[in-house]
Amino acid sequence: MPIFGRKRKRQEVDLEARSPQLGIKFKDLMVLDQLRRVGADFSKPRHVIYYLYFKQQSQAVAASEEAAARGFSVEVREPLPDYPEDWALVCELHDHVLGLEEVRDNTDMFEDLASAHNGVFDGWEASAD
Repeated sequence: MPIFGRKRKRQEVDLEARSPQLGIKFKDLMVLDQLRRVGADFSKPRHVIYYLYFKQQSQAVAASEEAAARGFSVEVREPLPDYPEDWALVCELHDHVLGLEEVRDNTDMFEDLASAHNGVFDGWEASAD
């Protein structure tokens, strides 16, 4: 039973919204929290992967060239049978130390890159160690 007989309403959080304190999207904070929960030491380098999708190969290739110019290893992948119109662009950083500002800046950069080439930024993942 809640203290003083009041029930708190659970508020939905817009994962695309930004933390007022950090300026990072809540969805990115969730990824960082998952890494923390499995014991990630954020002072150590790790492998980070970003995923984008495009309807045309030429769009994925153009976006890959921009990401490569920013220091990312890139790979344009052919559509999977279940998603025949989605060309994937996978961008990677190896031995990379994740910082809060960098998480924010990379999310913004990949969202802008996807938008500029009529694609979608689907998110990112990182190794825990």
